[in-house]
Amino acid sequence: MEKSKIKIRHKRVRARIIGISERPRLSVFRSNKHIFLQLIDDKKGGTLISASDLKIKKKGTKTEMAKMVGKELAKLAKEKKIKSVVFDRGGYKYHGRVKAAAEGAREGGLIF
Repeated sequence: MEKSKIKIRHKRVRARIIGISERPRLSVFRSNKHIFLQLIDDKKGGTLISASDLKIKKKGTKTEMAKMVGKELAKLAKEKKIKSVVFDRGGYKYHGRVKAAAEGAREGGLIF
């Protein structure tokens, strides 16, 4: 059975990335309509913070929404005193909505 390219990339990316409580993993999940971001502590095995475009009331294109979600996640991370993260693109290419979410998080003050 042939693996899809996204699963192969995801396995390769996750082999190198580990999130800890001082520097959690910023995980991206992209569906056809929405985008979801999480800050994950892999040592404890739990989600510290999550954000998605379902919670944002503003309207826009999917790329604009991804950028807003990145900024929202950065704001929530600042409240929990998290400044630095490891970016996990989750097998997606660093392009479009994934790139916009990362740029939004950077604009919000996260370092990665």
